Amino acid sequence: MPRLQLNFKGHLVTGLLIWLPVAVTLWVLNLIVGTLDQTLTLLPEHWRPEALIGFHIPGLGVLLSVLILLGTGMLAANVLGQRLFSFWDALISRTPVVKSIYSSVKQVSDTLLSDSGQAFRQALLVQFPHQGSWTVAFQTGTPAADVASHLDGEEYVSVYVPTTPNPTSGYFIMVPKKDTRELEMSVDAALKYVISMGVVAPPGKDE
Repeated sequence: MPRLQLNFKGHLVTGLLIWLPVAVTLWVLNLIVGTLDQTLTLLPEHWRPEALIGFHIPGLGVLLSVLILLGTGMLAANVLGQRLFSFWDALISRTPVVKSIYSSVKQVSDTLLSDSGQAFRQALLVQFPHQGSWTVAFQTGTPAADVASHLDGEEYVSVYVPTTPNPTSGYFIMVPKKDTRELEMSVDAALKYVISMGVVAPPGKDE
């Protein structure tokens, strides 16, 4: 009987380990598709699938979103498009209240998504939250000149310490560069390591 109970528990856990990632993946995809399908509301009501064919087709919003992003990128690649977006950017940047939100989000997105950005380019080991306790972090740059002038003269780096298992929240700290350890793992591998709470270890050099 104990043997049967042990096998039952083991099979149950094994089944959970197989289906849990599938369920979470499907849930996330459903959330993304459902959110992007809201872009269909941009179309005139008589152009929407419900009006044309009588029922909703999941995923059409994703296609529409991709087409909008592609078209915007193509428009921004020419001179006329650049002038239009510069005018739009200047208009939003002068709008009270909106400008503070817009400029902050734009700076972050430009830094993270731009090819010339330096965010998350290096995985590091830093001592956090106290000396002798190490965690994986990501170098995001160097302290601003005004901030650096108040530091002790050493070379500092700006570091983002993600939380586990949700790396989108975390802590921004500035630490002496000599107190960090550069890791040879890629940023993607380091993120997986953080998200998995250390369970999914990056492969070693010989693997």
